[in-house]
Amino acid sequence: MDESIATLRQYDKLSPFEIKDKLISLAKEHAQKAAAAMLNAGRGNPNWVATTPREAFFSLGQFAITESKRVMDLPDLGGMPAKDGIAARLAAWLEKSASTPGIDFLKAMMPFAVKKFGFDPDAFVHELVDSLIADNYPVPDRMLAHNEKVVQAYLTWSMCGNQPPPGTFDLFATEGGTAAMCYVFTSLMANKILRQGDTIALGTPIFSPYIEIPALSDYSFKVVEVVATQENLYQFSDAELAKLEDPKVKAFFLINPSNPPSVAVSPEVIGKLVNLVKTKRPDLIILTDDVYGTFVKGFRSLMADLPHNTIGVYSYSKYMGCTGWRLGVIALHEDNIIDKMIAGLPAPEREITTKRYEKIALDPAGLKFIDRLVADSRDVALNHTAGLSLPQQAQMQLFSLFQLMDQDNSYQESVMKIVAHRVKIILEGLGIDVKIGPHYADYYGLIDFEFWLKKYVDEGVIQFIKDNYDPLDIVFRLAEDHAIVLLNGGGFDAPNWSVRVSFANLPDAVYEDIGRAVRAVARGYVEAYRHAQGGGGKK
Repeated sequence: MDESIATLRQYDKLSPFEIKDKLISLAKEHAQKAAAAMLNAGRGNPNWVATTPREAFFSLGQFAITESKRVMDLPDLGGMPAKDGIAARLAAWLEKSASTPGIDFLKAMMPFAVKKFGFDPDAFVHELVDSLIADNYPVPDRMLAHNEKVVQAYLTWSMCGNQPPPGTFDLFATEGGTAAMCYVFTSLMANKILRQGDTIALGTPIFSPYIEIPALSDYSFKVVEVVATQENLYQFSDAELAKLEDPKVKAFFLINPSNPPSVAVSPEVIGKLVNLVKTKRPDLIILTDDVYGTFVKGFRSLMADLPHNTIGVYSYSKYMGCTGWRLGVIALHEDNIIDKMIAGLPAPEREITTKRYEKIALDPAGLKFIDRLVADSRDVALNHTAGLSLPQQAQMQLFSLFQLMDQDNSYQESVMKIVAHRVKIILEGLGIDVKIGPHYADYYGLIDFEFWLKKYVDEGVIQFIKDNYDPLDIVFRLAEDHAIVLLNGGGFDAPNWSVRVSFANLPDAVYEDIGRAVRAVARGYVEAYRHAQGGGGKK
């Protein structure tokens, strides 16, 4: 290794996603020298895409153009598609376009959606077609009417195990889960629900931006970590959950299934958390990012069991392989504690928050938090042009309908098999035996060197490594010596001597190479220890 401990410690303060740039540079250098391929398993961008709903999108776009030209057909110019009779015209066009990709799906989608949701056929088709032409601002700005009903049903399947709580969720379509999180943080502060210096809890290990955002001067939150350890199969223990009983903790933020351990909160732990909230902390706000939920069979989000306390965030990016589409949604139950908290603010603060929205609502004091989120996403003054772009909403709707029509969940089975197979392969390369639990999403893996070394070597080896190396040495060594990029676990508040590997973005076969390389790095530390001991030590 060329990197000294002092040099590596300069990187300790950086986000793992910034360190990765240096690792990629080192890995490329090694790959070039060794005439080998660089393997970047540091990002969670999947290498699969859902093709059928994309085919439907592009084919429907061709029909949309014919509708535009039907209204006005001048050189390079068309008109706004007309609603009356559009469903019948689509049906006729589909019959004439039988060989076009995506047509079979569109033929089945029409009667399915009309029957399931009671849609007026012309209104439903016109919303999709007008969205593809994108000749209007989003109306309603929060989410298109038909799209909201379709996504509501999709979330019932994906987030509620087909058993939603009573009532309904109000939805806000956003530019991916990233924008959703930014909007939520902004609006909680703008509406005095959270204030600078407040105490929040984070379910750790956790995606590094959740660690970094609270530290920003905009928030300056005090953070309590609710830790899920490998020894406890990455579930929150009773002692950790008890931290949430403190009334100083205003909100609990978590990713479920977690990132990087990739483990869903078990039904048993959910039951304990539900009991804690209902009996001791009915005022606790929960923000749950559930993007990986669709990789666990029968997944159930906290928004299903604690709907009144929970802000749910979901993104289609990983499941449908569409990170570039930026498709996310915020879900907030129609009966939620945040609206009640806003109504119960002290008069001076309620006056401030009311004044913020007085230009966009006749009754700004009664404006729901979900609608405040929309307004805040455009600095309130530009609320009239808020909303996710219409082509994005059309693709979101097609993705959702594609899954809802898949009665056998065959697509879900396919993507789950991809990542599960890669986990099996890396374990073979690592040469360790791990029992995969029922709540594991298989999307990421967290390889904890200290945990595994404790099982196989003397404690002296572990202490030697800690005394002579920086935790970042692992990922730098993998990059320099093996042209492999993984992210350091410590950047996610995972154990310092751990690395995160993504099972989403590389071909199956290379995961055995990654496993062997990680094993080689561990072996190198053990050999260094033995050399320092004059050849002694236990195997």
